[in-house]
This record gives sequence, C-alpha cells and structure tokens, in this order.
Amino acid sequence: MSAVRAGVVGTGHMGRYHVAVYSELPDVGLVGIVDIDEERVRGLAEQYNTTPYTEYQELFGQVDVVSIAVPTSLHYPVAKEFLRRGTHVLLEKPITKDMGQAHELFSLAADNGAVLHIGHVERFNGAVQELKKIVEKPILIEARRLGPFQPRVEDDGAVLDLMIHDIDIVLGLVAEPIAHIAAQGVSVFSPHEDVANVQITFEGGCVATLTASRATQHKVRTMAVTQLDAYVFLDFADQDIQIHRQASTEHQLTREEMRYKQEAFIERVFVYKDNPLKSEIRHLIECALAGVKRAVSVDDELRSLTVALEVLDLIHVNRRTHRTGVGSRGR
Repeated sequence: MSAVRAGVVGTGHMGRYHVAVYSELPDVGLVGIVDIDEERVRGLAEQYNTTPYTEYQELFGQVDVVSIAVPTSLHYPVAKEFLRRGTHVLLEKPITKDMGQAHELFSLAADNGAVLHIGHVERFNGAVQELKKIVEKPILIEARRLGPFQPRVEDDGAVLDLMIHDIDIVLGLVAEPIAHIAAQGVSVFSPHEDVANVQITFEGGCVATLTASRATQHKVRTMAVTQLDAYVFLDFADQDIQIHRQASTEHQLTREEMRYKQEAFIERVFVYKDNPLKSEIRHLIECALAGVKRAVSVDDELRSLTVALEVLDLIHVNRRTHRTGVGSRGR
C-alpha cells in the first residue's frame, strides 16, 4: 500500500500533537502543515521535515487525510472545503457551535465518500476503553475536569473546551434517554463560562454530575462511577482505574461507643497505555482507507454536541434573566 498523504491545518497547542503523531506513523507521509503564523509553521516544518503553508487551500489535492485544529469558529468553513473534495477529516472538538452546520458537514462527508471524525481523544484513552467494559448499571457518575486558565482558548468556555469530553463519555456509558438537565456557570477570566457544573438525570434514574473549571490552579481529570457492586475510579492523566468492592462489614459495641467497621478490597485494572491521539488518528485512517467500522456512530457524534449546546443554552438563559446562574430544563 502506498503511503497515506496527511496534512495538518492549525499548528497551535493541539495541532502540534497531530503533527508529531503523523510524523511517527508508518506508511504515512506528512505532506504539509498550515498555520497563519508563518514563523511558527516554518519552524515546525523544519523540525518534522515537511512543507509549511500559510493557506489551507494549498493542501487541496495533496492529501488523503487532514487534521483540522483551528479555532472553533473556523471549523465549519475549513472542514467543508476539504470534505467537498473527498478528503478524510479529523476535526478537533467541538464540531461547530451550530447543529445545522454539524449536520451539513456529516452530509458532505457522506456525499463525497469521505470520513469525518471528531477529535474526542478521551474515547481512545485506554482507561476509558476498560471503563466501558466494567460499567453495567451506573447509579451515580461524577466527573471533574479542572485546571488553570489558558488564554489560548478564545472561542470556547469550559463546556465546549473541557466538559464536552465527559458529556461524550457519560453518554457512552448510559444507554438511556435524558430526562432532565440542570446547569450553572460563571465567568472568571473570560467572557465565557470558566466554571460550569451540570447535573444530567437519565430516565432510568442514573445521575451524572459534571464539573469543569478553567479557574483551578491544579489539574484534575477524574471520573468516578457508583454501581450496586462497585465504586470505579478513573484517572485520565495516569490512564489508571481502581475498582473498590465491599468485602465485609461489622459492628463493634463498646461501653463508650458503637463502632462501625467496613473493609473493602481494591482491584487495579490493567490498562494498555498507548498514546490516545495516535490511536485516534490510526482509527481514522483505518476507517477511511481500509473500510473499518467507525468506533462512534454519526448519531452519537451529534448527540454529544447537542447536549453540550443545551447546557450552554441553560447557562446563557440564566445570564440574560439576571438570575443566580442556576437553571434547569426537563425533556
């Protein structure tokens, strides 16, 4: 098989990782990289022995696969042009901020024989893959995705920048319709919500509480799942999972007090730790050029965005009505 011709549009924080991964993959040729910052893209091109461009149109006809890691406001116009030409696209999340545009991009991909994947890299985290095998009937899901403010993220707030990852994972764990969403958010360093807390209640009774912050001076990426037989704790950064199971309980009555003792045992799950972005890009190439079935359906890609935008609507409505920032919507 001849080498897959690849390109990257946008070589900022996330785009640099895409450039590095493509340069490492066998049977992939990194044809060119694009950025409006000429000095930055030239230096990166020299480092990875590829061609720098300042206009994404210069990649037309040169690439089979392209990663697009530009600001969210440019996702739709840039991705549209590549999909029209039948180029397979890995578009960083979120797809767009408009559901009509998101549907149009997937329609363009289908009409032109192209594959469009959205860059939810946590799907390819080894610990998330194992979590899906463990979780059966969750009662409570608690996700925390916290960290310091990053001025480089200009288009999005905490929901589309951070929380959308956890929304996507939760929707993959709970195969039930949503009954109710409650949300609150507050701006700290930007015009967008820098702190957000969301509670999603599913029709089967599971409750998911998601917190995202760009105002926390300590990076946290965790998810905890409670089900009848276990408490499952996942650390995304370490790709580590622990399962806590109750082993025994006993009561001890003394003259002074009644003591309650509970013992549990902890299982540590073996997780195959690969580079999640490398796994994601390999999957795109396999789907695009080898006919492998996509890991996430188009409907599920769109559902994650739908819920994230609904959360944003709740937060924005509360601001417009000058309330405390707490709101909810039933379904």
